[in-house]
Amino acid sequence: MTATRHLVSTNPLPKGTPPVLDARFAIGDVVRHRLFDFRGVIYDIDPVFANSEEWYESIPKDLQPAKDQPFYHLLAENADSSYVAYVSQQNLLEDDSGEPVMHPEVGRMFHALADGKYRLHSIHRH
Repeated sequence: MTATRHLVSTNPLPKGTPPVLDARFAIGDVVRHRLFDFRGVIYDIDPVFANSEEWYESIPKDLQPAKDQPFYHLLAENADSSYVAYVSQQNLLEDDSGEPVMHPEVGRMFHALADGKYRLHSIHRH
C-alpha cells in the first residue's frame, strides 16, 4: 500500500474544511477502481468532495461514497475509451501492473512513467 501523503488541493474548499488532509495517493500515481474496470493517473486531488450535488446524486444510493474523504481527478482509461474520472479514495487501489496509462493527455501533463509513477511537467506544478 502507498504511504499516507499530505495534500493541498487547487480547488476551493467548502467553508470550515481543513486545508490539509491525509491522502493515500499522490499526483502522478497510477491507480485502478476497486469495483469498475478502469485505471488512470491522478492529476489533481480534492481533500473532500468538491463536485456537484447533481453528480453525487446520480450515483446509486448503495454506491455513494462518503464526502469527507479525498477525491481524485484521473486521466482514466478502460478497454474502450479514455476519459476524465472523479473517484473517492475508498474506491481506488494502487495499480501495480507497471503498464503506462494510454490517455491522450498523459504526455501533455506528465513525464514518461518511471518506477510506477508519472512526474508532472514543471509547467503544471504549483
